[in-house]
Parts: sequence; C-alpha cells; structure tokens
Amino acid sequence: MNIRVLNESDAHVYQELRLSALKTNPEAFGSTYDKEVHFSMETVEERIKPSKDKFVLGSFDKMGSLVGTVIFIRENNIKTTHKANVYGMYVAPEVRGKGIGKSLILELIKQARNCEGLEHINLTVVSNNQSAKKLYEFVGFEVYGTERKALKFDGQYYDEDLMVFTIS
Repeated sequence: MNIRVLNESDAHVYQELRLSALKTNPEAFGSTYDKEVHFSMETVEERIKPSKDKFVLGSFDKMGSLVGTVIFIRENNIKTTHKANVYGMYVAPEVRGKGIGKSLILELIKQARNCEGLEHINLTVVSNNQSAKKLYEFVGFEVYGTERKALKFDGQYYDEDLMVFTIS
C-alpha cells in the first residue's frame, strides 16, 4: 500500500473512485452521484489540487489502483484557522478491513501536525456507521455532538456525529 498526496494528474482515477463511493454509500456523503457525474475534469483537477491548507490523500494498492481517499481542508477565516476538517473518507469495499482507512487517517493527522497553529481537526460521520466511528475513535477523535437529520437521501434522514481530534 502506498499513500501519497494526490495532484491534478490523478484527477481521472480520483473521479472514478469518488463516483463509485457516491454510488456504493450514498448515505455517507453530502454530495450525490447525479451531481458529481457531470463535473468536468478541470473541476476535479481543481478539487484535488494541493495547497498549503488543502490536500487529498490517496491509497494505492500493489497494482497501482486508487482504493481509498480522504480530504483535509483547513479553515481560512482569521478566527477559525486553528481548525481543519476531514471530508470524503472512503475505502473501496473490496479492500475494507485491511487497515487502509486507519493508514489514511493517521497519515492525514501526521501531515496536519505540520500546519502551524492548527489545534483541532473536525469531521462528521453518519451516526449509525459504527465501523467508521470505531476507526475515528481508535485514532483519537472524540464525539462532541450529534446533528439530528443532518442528511436526507431517498426520503430517509441520517443523523451525523460531530467528532474532533485535538492536536497536542
């Protein structure tokens, strides 16, 4: 397994995995397949282009296929630059349970520690996604609240737990 920061040249493989994620686990994301399937490759390139306050990590298997991703975005408001957010955590179903998610989130935390002045990393997770919550808690995230009916998909509501990792 190879984990690295994605760049614009990875846009095509990123988009393939992202669309697969939106089809496989639509309840887990704020966006939808129907919306993102129409994104131009330029839009995807801009989305994954790394900067000092944003990066997308990708996990590649031995064959070089992208099998997992996670996004880090630091807040840019003067009063909130001490915080960052995790988005789009996804591991392909055929490789789940092999430590890829754990490796991705640990690498994200490792790289986030290099951000001067960063104190907290926040994320949201669908409340009934026990495997994801267990992973986040294992690496040090703590639940600090729940947003009821945070997402609505196909007429069904999903609560989201709000979680924070404090950088020490």
